Amino acid sequence: MRKILVVLFIVSSSYCSHAQDNRAIDSMLQVLKNAKEDTGKVMLLLHIGEQYERSAPETSKQYYHQSLQLSQKIRYKPGEIKFASYYTAVLNMQGRFDSSLLLNKKALELAKETKDELSIAKATFNTANSFHMISKEDSALYYYLQVLPILDKLGNKRMLGIAYSTIQNIYTDLTQYQKAIEYGKKGLDIFSKEVDDPLNQSYCLSNLGIVYTSIKKLDSADIYFTKALQISRRISDRYTESAVLLNLGDIHYKSGRLEDAKTNFEKSFLIAKEMDLAETQAIALKGIGLYYLEKKNYSRARLYADSALAIALNNDIRKQTLKIYNLLADISYASQDFATAHQFEEKEDALRDSINADSLLKLSTEFETKYETQKKETQIQLQRSQLKQKSALNYFLIVGSIAIILISLLTYRNYKSKQKLQQARIDELETEKQLTATEAVLKGEEQERTRLAKDLHDGLGGMLSGIKYSLSNMKGNLIMTPDNAQAFERSMDMLDSSIKEMRRVAHNMMPEILVKYGLDAGLKEFCNDIERSGVLQINYQSIGMEQASIEQTTAVTIYRIVQELVNNSIKHAAAKNVLVQLHFSPSEKQLAITVEDDGKGFDTAMLKQSTGMGWNSIQNRVEFLKGKLDVNSALGNGTSVMIEIGV
Repeated sequence: MRKILVVLFIVSSSYCSHAQDNRAIDSMLQVLKNAKEDTGKVMLLLHIGEQYERSAPETSKQYYHQSLQLSQKIRYKPGEIKFASYYTAVLNMQGRFDSSLLLNKKALELAKETKDELSIAKATFNTANSFHMISKEDSALYYYLQVLPILDKLGNKRMLGIAYSTIQNIYTDLTQYQKAIEYGKKGLDIFSKEVDDPLNQSYCLSNLGIVYTSIKKLDSADIYFTKALQISRRISDRYTESAVLLNLGDIHYKSGRLEDAKTNFEKSFLIAKEMDLAETQAIALKGIGLYYLEKKNYSRARLYADSALAIALNNDIRKQTLKIYNLLADISYASQDFATAHQFEEKEDALRDSINADSLLKLSTEFETKYETQKKETQIQLQRSQLKQKSALNYFLIVGSIAIILISLLTYRNYKSKQKLQQARIDELETEKQLTATEAVLKGEEQERTRLAKDLHDGLGGMLSGIKYSLSNMKGNLIMTPDNAQAFERSMDMLDSSIKEMRRVAHNMMPEILVKYGLDAGLKEFCNDIERSGVLQINYQSIGMEQASIEQTTAVTIYRIVQELVNNSIKHAAAKNVLVQLHFSPSEKQLAITVEDDGKGFDTAMLKQSTGMGWNSIQNRVEFLKGKLDVNSALGNGTSVMIEIGV
């Protein structure tokens, strides 16, 4: 039986189909060619690697390594943390759980340094998964208990669903099947009804199938496995497909559907060979060997069993090696080759003894460590007892002094803690007050812009158009000298220019296309207008925006941020080229906004002393959206501004 281990990706985060969309990959690779070495390129490399994860894992790892190297080069710790989350997903697929555990522990240390609650939650969660994958259930539960309150506080349904599914796996290993089903169905409900994540939905279905197989409810298991197989094929998840085919083969074999079992084992083997999944290959070949044993074709059964054994031995897959020795002994008995059967049984017994010896050695080492620790503690207690007997009075005086000091320290610490809590609450209220004020100012500003735009367009615009119409009608009824006619025409031209300028101002105050068609269309039109004006060359790119659903207030705020950044490139940077890029990640529900120019650049330390309305406006809007702002610039090297906003 092949268990699908539920793992957490970056950020995480709902699942977007891993089927390779060649157009999306080509688009990202084109962007990568001209990308500057900044945080935006780090995220781009991770997203490119993600596209290859299920079909070409080694290619995926190459892009992930590039993102790590760049993150270390520019000292971008969040990039290093995200690298670990993405990279360990591939390691888990390949069965390299020890390497995954080490990497996740390092990521957890980095996350704690950043003090970012979501990063800490994800790194803790992935560490718990790694312990579960190497059957360290006590350590796994320790980390799960640490992360569950954080998930509950953050309201992260996706990670909560994964937690339920993984706890189901632990209960399955402990043979507490009813609890396993209870938690498995909780996870499945989240991924079926609340979070659009077909990958983890297929994992939950497959693992529930395993529980029902364990309690011999094969019909129920068949239903769950079949649904998991349909989803894995729909999203082109070859890894899950190979594992589910193994499970289907197993229950079909147990229920006597031998031909179906053989077909599923063969399909699983082909996928596993293509993706270099050694354990899956060994299990599939063993299953085909069982089929031929049932068919009494002992030569072919021996051929497949030998192939499975070679893979298991070469990759040190000891549990499967035990089962294959048992199969080879059964084949030898069935073909009346008793001497060979005894040899395989002896090998099986020797390997089982070796596994038990390793377990016993590990257990005895742990006991020895505990014994030595207890021995040292006993010696310390004895020394303390002797010291107490020799100088009881001094001891009590010292203890009394220490107690007074401790009480004083604890009293002072309690006082300072209360002060800190009160200050933290004051700071929190101040922040809420500032955000509320900012929201009111921004909404008032946009309402005033909308009102002025409407008044200009409908009021003043209508009046000017009416004046133009009246003057045009008067022209035919007036007799004018050539000089007066020329002056009249100039006045008409000036009136036309005034109408156009008034419409341009009204459009800038509240772009109609932004309100009607959304942020992507509004920014594209804004960039096209600047491009047509000839002020500078501007390139607008958007990735995944067709999947984004952005509330109008947020869209208008983002539009104003980009508008202000582009205006800064024109007014202050003397730039010739500007890149505006929007990248929406459905899996993380995050929008990344990048504005880069090739202008003269500046020292970013100047921003701390900046009193200009433009930069303060940008910071206030980003804070209002609860986003993250990252500015990279140097004299003569242009400026790159990256903003990450949850939507």
